[in-house]
Amino acid sequence: MRLEITCQDRLGITQDVLDILVTHEIDLRGIEIDPTGKIFLNFPNIEFADFQHLMPQIRRIDGIDDVKTTPFMPGEREKNQLSAILRTLPDPVFSIDIRGSVLMCNEAVTSGLEMAFTEVTGLDIADLVKGFNFVRWMESKNTTHQTAKVKFIQQDYLADVLPITVPDGDNNPILAGAVVILKSELRLGQQFSAFHQQDTDSFDRFVTSSTAMRKTVKEAKQVADLDAPILIFGETGTGKEMIARACHQASRRSSGEFLALNCASLPDSVAETELFGYGTGAFNQPEGKAGLLELAKGGTLLLDEIADMSTQLQAKLLRVLEDGEFRRVGDNQPVEVDVRVICTTCRDLGQMVEEGRFRKELYYRLNVLSLVMPSLKERRADIVLLAETFILQHSGKLGRRPAKLSKSCVEYLQQYPWPGNVRQLQNALYRALSLLDGNEITKEDIQLPSCAPSVTYIDENFEGTLDEEVKKFEKDLLRRLYPSYPSTRQLAKKLGLSHTAIANKLREYGINKGTVKL
Repeated sequence: MRLEITCQDRLGITQDVLDILVTHEIDLRGIEIDPTGKIFLNFPNIEFADFQHLMPQIRRIDGIDDVKTTPFMPGEREKNQLSAILRTLPDPVFSIDIRGSVLMCNEAVTSGLEMAFTEVTGLDIADLVKGFNFVRWMESKNTTHQTAKVKFIQQDYLADVLPITVPDGDNNPILAGAVVILKSELRLGQQFSAFHQQDTDSFDRFVTSSTAMRKTVKEAKQVADLDAPILIFGETGTGKEMIARACHQASRRSSGEFLALNCASLPDSVAETELFGYGTGAFNQPEGKAGLLELAKGGTLLLDEIADMSTQLQAKLLRVLEDGEFRRVGDNQPVEVDVRVICTTCRDLGQMVEEGRFRKELYYRLNVLSLVMPSLKERRADIVLLAETFILQHSGKLGRRPAKLSKSCVEYLQQYPWPGNVRQLQNALYRALSLLDGNEITKEDIQLPSCAPSVTYIDENFEGTLDEEVKKFEKDLLRRLYPSYPSTRQLAKKLGLSHTAIANKLREYGINKGTVKL
């Protein structure tokens, strides 16, 4: 149990508190007094009856203002905070005493050495980090911050050596040890690149070795600085929001906000107030609240999964786009709109318009400029490059050396159908790295749900004519592609056929929203 005692600055008040603990025969584990004068006590859990007598007696002490339980001591909180910071740093960090013995280290050290924390503690830093004499530096008269090139696990690092001092009785600093932070060449390169990165370096982070992705990024660069709405189509996990953000950063609105509303995750009433805000007095609130349309003034508003927006909200959004103004919920004052709208969807909006589930006028308002994010199946040439990029990113976060992909793993990644697209690839590699013992990712380290082949080829013992089997294959292909393309025109473009030919084939095979799940 821990107590927090708020008290006045009176000589002997702490002794009065301790005398009560002695009277109750309570074993005190720790006592701390913070700069504000509060007294913190840490002692074993006591019986409720003893606790009932203890609290009133402490409160009756002259100068005590308040007594309450607290979940932690200030020192415990500080230690846990420092431990959390140290543990999550991606760079190897050591804390050493004046003899050079390791007192503490983080996970980047233990994972690199492939040793437990208890095995590293007590080792001589000189046996682990070569190229700098830590003891000689601490014995010298000038123990200021030093930077030196060193070797750790046979690799080059830049070491920042920072002295740790404590005050003596006369408040003069006494050297108590040092903190050693190691920076690899890779980490230094990443930091240097980030420091000199241009504000509008929006499309550089896309991997574009495949023809399909190069085409999408090229089109995105062309439409990024235009102020008309953009409608982005693509399967879940293809990176629709990422390319929307890149378009914002490459536009003249890049200095403004980039805000997003997920139309699929909120009830209609909540989505309306999030979008338009509400006026003073609405919902019994004393103050009004600005909505995303107002907060994104001068910037970009992303409406994610616009197909899931209710028809009522669609009508209100259409009016905003037509009039250039709106009113907060429960308010009559018009608010001018100065925002670019980008929408994303994984649904066939054209088909939804034909079925009356999406407003035609809004569809044409939004579909001024369109982009199609290719699925990972359509950009096989990017898979290995994407995997290597994710490995570098995740390794930095996990504080470990980047792993390599085995040959079998590369083949497996390229053959897998990736129904979850880029997001699924990224998550699979993060899991593999988190659990990896060695420095090579094999096929067995990648945990993915089994997927049947996306195309069923004709069996050599088939019955029927060649024309019948070709039609079966054609029907299966169209059924698979239909959900990924927003209109028959785009499907026709994908397959190199005329719009009329595709429309006739879809009709012939009965492929529509009622027979194919979008």
